[in-house]
Amino acid sequence: MRIGVMIGPERRDTARKMDRMLDDAEWAENAGMHTAWVPQIPSDFDALIAVALMGTRTSRIELGTAVVPLQAQHPIALARQALSAHAATQGRLALGVGPSHHWVVRDMLGLPYDKPAAYTRDYLQVLDAALSGPGRVDAENDTFTVHNPLDLAPVAPMPVLVAALGPVMLALAGRHADGTVLWMADERAVAEHVVPRISKAAAEAGRQAPRIVAGIPVCLCRPSEVDAARERANRILGEAEVSPNYQRLLSYGDARDVGDLCAAGDEEAIAARFRRFAEAGVTDLSVRLLPIGEGREELVASKRRTREMIAGLAAEFR
Repeated sequence: MRIGVMIGPERRDTARKMDRMLDDAEWAENAGMHTAWVPQIPSDFDALIAVALMGTRTSRIELGTAVVPLQAQHPIALARQALSAHAATQGRLALGVGPSHHWVVRDMLGLPYDKPAAYTRDYLQVLDAALSGPGRVDAENDTFTVHNPLDLAPVAPMPVLVAALGPVMLALAGRHADGTVLWMADERAVAEHVVPRISKAAAEAGRQAPRIVAGIPVCLCRPSEVDAARERANRILGEAEVSPNYQRLLSYGDARDVGDLCAAGDEEAIAARFRRFAEAGVTDLSVRLLPIGEGREELVASKRRTREMIAGLAAEFR
């Protein structure tokens, strides 16, 4: 199992946000992390542009998006952007995409969210053709009619990972993509729900075993602080209460909220949790650093302690 870290924008002025993200990417590479994952937050930076910029400060680490909502752009536009970022990072992009949630697509963007799985299937048909260039992209299905020249080709193989939470989406990801990116999936949900469905679909389609990228919050802390870490996770990362997709995924496991999903405690406890995810079938763990403390200085110190511990575990799980 490979260990990676989430690098996302945080509340601060725009220039400082990007500087911090680039610094974090450089740290992740120097610390020996395998991957860095950039979330596409509705109110903030474009994840693929951030990845391209991170490529200027790194040379080895895989840089992924987790994930780009499909409805926000035409598949040809996304292909151009992804191929550009892939070239800028010397072939180190892992393109994570997904149909997002009703509260992003319908409520924020004002777009339909009636058949997200069917839309994703049709979108991936066009995207796959566009990423197989150079050459004319010809694809027609229930959603798209595309006949578009594209003089770009991937500079190296580019994995496409689909955010897939339910059975239909997992089967689709197995048949048409290189794996899945998860959030709100604990060990049991991964082992009993995700891995069997996506692996079966991939095998039936003649594809390689899929990558399973699981995102979890992590907080290095004293045992007496575990409850505080879980409470903070629920306070700043809680999304299940507004997302039926996450609620359904939680129902396949033992976790009931993101606090339960959080790996919190001393290094031994966190390493044991990581091993359980590896045993469940996770190929890539994406760590969302979760600092705790009172005031900025304590939060910064907590984040540094946690990420240094994670760097040590990354070497162990190589």
